Amino acid sequence: MAQITPNHTLAVYGWAALDSSGKIVPYTFKRRENGVKDVTIKILYCGICHTDLHFARNDWGNTTYPVVPGHEITGVVTKVGSDVKGFKEGDRVGVGYLAASCLHCEYCKTDQENYCEKLQSTSNGVFWDGSITYGGYSKLLVADYRYVVHIPENLPMDAAAPLLCAGITVFNPLKDHGLVTSPGKKIGVVGLGGLGHVAVKFAKAFGHHVTVISTSPSKEAEAKQRLGAHDFILSSNVNQMQAAVRSLDFILDTVSGEHALLPILELLKVKGTLFIVGAPDKPFELPAFPLIFGKRSVKGGIIGGIKETQEMLDYCGKHNITCDIELITPDRVNEAMERLDKNDVRYRFVIDIASNSNNHPFI
Repeated sequence: MAQITPNHTLAVYGWAALDSSGKIVPYTFKRRENGVKDVTIKILYCGICHTDLHFARNDWGNTTYPVVPGHEITGVVTKVGSDVKGFKEGDRVGVGYLAASCLHCEYCKTDQENYCEKLQSTSNGVFWDGSITYGGYSKLLVADYRYVVHIPENLPMDAAAPLLCAGITVFNPLKDHGLVTSPGKKIGVVGLGGLGHVAVKFAKAFGHHVTVISTSPSKEAEAKQRLGAHDFILSSNVNQMQAAVRSLDFILDTVSGEHALLPILELLKVKGTLFIVGAPDKPFELPAFPLIFGKRSVKGGIIGGIKETQEMLDYCGKHNITCDIELITPDRVNEAMERLDKNDVRYRFVIDIASNSNNHPFI
């Protein structure tokens, strides 16, 4: 498969993993020239998602090296193609996981491009011209404008970056289940990491009673005092779990590590829903009894379409919702990856891509 095509003449400086060791190193590569439907974006910030770690280490067996990770991208438009609509030079923009889709299937036509069978990702995907996509760990990105969104003026570009993946990943199931406009439900959030902390913020903003479910006792103070969760359940505490049986209408499971679903399912009311957005390496064991005796549902999903992503960002702008981040320079990416692997981050690493832009000619 082609890494580049003949029109890839734009030299870009970035950071890539060259093999399954996952070590991120400086890497110079070529991007395509700005096409008629493209915008060129000077990247300012890029969040570090767990998917980046999986791609870098080839955990899922589908990495094409060298891989430039990154799909939580914010920056400024520097060039606009002749057929681009809705964007101009100087606009504050974001790019998430989506780089391309077929544009013609039932999902693309109903603003659900994220479920298109031909979906291609911003990093480690295959663009329409047959080239491998390189992500946001780089100084510059050329993107089809149909997969670009506007960042509200009042949102800081660094703390807004993770909204492009973590934010829309948890916003989508809440909206899909009518929880954006129907307050007063009891919502559980499993895990208080990059996705979970944003889920708490959204659920609170939507007017729900929020319970954080975690294996870490230390997260209770964070959940209640820092993020304003109403309740906290230590999942390793049998008494706490038993006391909360059949108490929640909807649970959003954000955990990427291996864990049991049975105890979580028992927390749902009759007809409650467990929605999974984390991606553990090993398959879940799905017990039948809590489903059939509680008429419960287990569902899953990924991100959202572009229209919904813009809706989510506009909501964040209106209600001043951002991610809690640790801002790092590019030379600390490997350290951040190791800490991410140990869940040692509050709550999302974001790379200050522009921090050393004067140290290399390709900006």
